[in-house]
Amino acid sequence: MSDHIETRVYALDPQQPDPAVIAQAAAVIRAGGLVAFPTETVYGLGADATDSAAVGRIFTAKARPPSDPVIVHIAAVEQIDLVAVDVPPIAWTLARAFWPGPLTLILKRGALIPANVSAGRDTVAVRMPSHPIARALIQAAGTPIAAPSANTFSRPSATTAQHVLADLRGRVDIVLDGGPTPVGLESTIVDLTGPAAAILRPGGITIEALRQYIPAIEVRSRLLAMDAAAEAPGQLIKHYSPHAEMRLFAGVDAAALTPMRTAAEALIAGGRRVGILITDEDAAHFAGLPVEVGSLGSGRDLAAVGARLFAALRDLDSRAVDVILAHGFGHEGLGAAIWDRLLRAAEGKVIDAE
Repeated sequence: MSDHIETRVYALDPQQPDPAVIAQAAAVIRAGGLVAFPTETVYGLGADATDSAAVGRIFTAKARPPSDPVIVHIAAVEQIDLVAVDVPPIAWTLARAFWPGPLTLILKRGALIPANVSAGRDTVAVRMPSHPIARALIQAAGTPIAAPSANTFSRPSATTAQHVLADLRGRVDIVLDGGPTPVGLESTIVDLTGPAAAILRPGGITIEALRQYIPAIEVRSRLLAMDAAAEAPGQLIKHYSPHAEMRLFAGVDAAALTPMRTAAEALIAGGRRVGILITDEDAAHFAGLPVEVGSLGSGRDLAAVGARLFAALRDLDSRAVDVILAHGFGHEGLGAAIWDRLLRAAEGKVIDAE
């Protein structure tokens, strides 16, 4: 594959994708090429998960370090046995409860999956997406598909085909445009290879939902150095990051708004161009300031906030802000996943709102 390739873009009905287009994309996968496609979480950059050379092209296209594993996507629960070995009973329980959907399981890697999928580890990250385009592509390809998010490394994940093209045009063979992804946050990752089940990344399946099946499940989210070997995707300290500097305030809602406005005023006085990542209810707090507002919708709907998060970060970048200010939404439900993404976008640095 050359360094620059012609990227073909196909618009598809997300509920009833054109079988002829899916067949073209599946042929590219089987030939060792790269296809970007929507899942219910974010867009994925897919290659044949059984072909080490094809998987290597994912890392090259994204400029992703080989120490950061990627997720293997399958089309049916029974295909776990194609990609993993020594599968514990709880894996089947969770798969039947949450698949298809935004849950990734870390299992022991099977012989079919090359080592570079998993950064050389003997484990493999597996999930079964629910998006009809993703499901159709995996089924037509007839092979598991390895796919991290379809963006350049450490950038905000792509939730539209336009985001994919902004980062990867000329590096990917086909982009399947199925419109905005509905969840907008990556999958929850659960490690089932140790003595106790552990959540390595919060995501579209909440911790509370998982505790209905594993009451004692641990949360083992880590902020790893950029050159560290990760157990799973999404563990590095810098991830989902805009080009602008990100400042994250620890307070929730009203507790964070006053220090955020004070910081914005100081930055503006110093000649900096400021973006505010904020809900519709809180936008009035910054009235009268020359700031760029990245709308997250209503703070009463965390699903909508999560779905808009990456698009809002990219939008503020497109308006050439120097600094983006944001606060969290608590650590319950989807708030945990939103906080995780904001924390990594800010490279692990948090400003105490007190």
